[in-house]
Amino acid sequence: MQRVRQKNTACEAALRRELHARGLRYRLQVPLLTKPRRVADVVFSGPRVAVFVDGCFWHGCPQHATWPKKNADFWRAKIEANVARDGDTNARLCAEGWCVIRVWAHEEPKVAADRIARVIEARLTAKVRR
Repeated sequence: MQRVRQKNTACEAALRRELHARGLRYRLQVPLLTKPRRVADVVFSGPRVAVFVDGCFWHGCPQHATWPKKNADFWRAKIEANVARDGDTNARLCAEGWCVIRVWAHEEPKVAADRIARVIEARLTAKVRR
């Protein structure tokens, strides 16, 4: 498991290239919560948008997740714990005023970037109106 990349994966890089091409500027690997520490993959600080790029296997994608047959109990517990942690992270960040966007690794980068850009624009527009 130590060979599995946790950051700068191919799907993250493709998404970041798409976001950058649209003129969106962001920060990478920003710890947003402490105790326990939670790090967002891409962060837009001004509009307070945190983007997490989740791998289908590790985060239990409803479309592509598989359950290994060997050591099944261990893997089921591991993946279910990851899903629960993701939910906790979402709830805690939302409570602090962040908008959390979860992007699956299988998503097309252009489609995900469209979704992210719409959220950022909406949050910036709402901020200006206040």
